[in-house]
Amino acid sequence: MNVHDRKARRAKLTLAGLGVLIAGALVAGGITAFSLLGGDDKPKAGSSPSASVPASSKPVPSGSSSGGRTTPDKAKKITLDVPTGQRDGISTGFRDTPVGMVSAAVYFWEGFAFLDDQKARQQLQAAVSRDSPGLIDEQITGVRKLREGAGLPPSGGAPAGLTFNTAVKAIRMRSLADDGSVVEIWMAYDRYATKADGAPDNDPLKNQSDELIVKWQDGAWKLTNEPKYWSKRTSPVSYFPDSPYAFRDGWVQVRHAD
Repeated sequence: MNVHDRKARRAKLTLAGLGVLIAGALVAGGITAFSLLGGDDKPKAGSSPSASVPASSKPVPSGSSSGGRTTPDKAKKITLDVPTGQRDGISTGFRDTPVGMVSAAVYFWEGFAFLDDQKARQQLQAAVSRDSPGLIDEQITGVRKLREGAGLPPSGGAPAGLTFNTAVKAIRMRSLADDGSVVEIWMAYDRYATKADGAPDNDPLKNQSDELIVKWQDGAWKLTNEPKYWSKRTSPVSYFPDSPYAFRDGWVQVRHAD
């Protein structure tokens, strides 16, 4: 991820019926994935690229074997696993499989309380790997800065009656470990707000992209920013549903089973 591009991004977020301009690194309608995973470094020039997810773990595309003009919209989709439970504000029960890891990342991102520091802490305590000390407090600081930027008190919940819907449309994954146990997952998503009176957001956040790094630990997929994996992360081409370049780069559309 280009942190300079991330710091330059601006987006409008509807809060309690008012359009509020939120600027800085913690924009795009919530905590950016760069902030969520911590650190301010970038892959060094000339460093070797991360390993791809093993072929057996990749979604199988439709169309010709070479890809041709196949696009994410035309290719086979990933149907997400249905979570088997809820704990501490996050969905649980995802399998130790490629689809399971994608499902865990998508469900976490779609349900993350990016504007509620107390709920976000509960979610992060359940989701963050024990090998990433300090990550939770760093992200809570980010949530509070976002709240202050939106004209809210630094601590508290979302404004009464305001709800958000985050919809992940597609993912791109790369293995960061030889055995596939640690994976970088980029997500393309839209985020909408619904105001207290039920009116929709007139300026939703569309075509956003963020990444998570997840690892299998203690029977679940956990968020991590360990330096040995963080240094291997990659930058994808932009996601467009009708782009053959996005398909060739590994973008695959996702569908919820429920």
